[in-house]
Amino acid sequence: MIQSKVKLSHISIDELLEEVCDEYPDASYDYKKHLVQISEANHTVGYIRIPLHLSIDSSLTIADEETTVLYLTIESGNAAICIMQGTHQVFHTTFSSYMTRKKQGFSQIKYLNKKGKSRAGSRVRLASTLDFFENINATLTDLLETFEVERIALDCNKTLIPYLYQSSVACPFDKKDTRLYKIPLHIPQSNFTNLKSTIKKLESPVLFCNEASQTSLEYFFGGLN
Repeated sequence: MIQSKVKLSHISIDELLEEVCDEYPDASYDYKKHLVQISEANHTVGYIRIPLHLSIDSSLTIADEETTVLYLTIESGNAAICIMQGTHQVFHTTFSSYMTRKKQGFSQIKYLNKKGKSRAGSRVRLASTLDFFENINATLTDLLETFEVERIALDCNKTLIPYLYQSSVACPFDKKDTRLYKIPLHIPQSNFTNLKSTIKKLESPVLFCNEASQTSLEYFFGGLN
């Protein structure tokens, strides 16, 4: 089980990948999760989360330091989009909608799934929900036509995913789009401030390792500078 986490921001990414290749020749790259898996004797002992603005190939060589990434975070009633070219922000916007029942504090979608019916206020919230996703998808379509996006980083609750992909305004990418990347960090609220903070955290490499290999891996990576 992977347990420990060590920041590797003190090491240049070029040196980091070069040293990993030399020390762990069985290391491999997982494109979907954007991780370098560290293996010994056919067992994964840890992995390195690579900054998303960097594109690397199967030989663990940096192919592009200015990858264009679209970040999207969605929760009930709030969403934010940001496009980064390398570490430079080139676009951002936010969305808001009346989707939450004030007294109960949960979204209209959860209410309808629970009650199976809709009154006047609920119909207003549902209409607002549909508009919310239509606006998001319309914006996404424009952005993907404007920018050559290489990765799409997504943070979205599972209950909202169907509304994203089944909107009357089609989502410009599908669930199997190879560019999709699930944001591995918790975003407490889908606003631009929190999304920007998350992007900043994803700009540095991080080592994750299991307890048995923690000492040796921390010693090895700690000695790099």
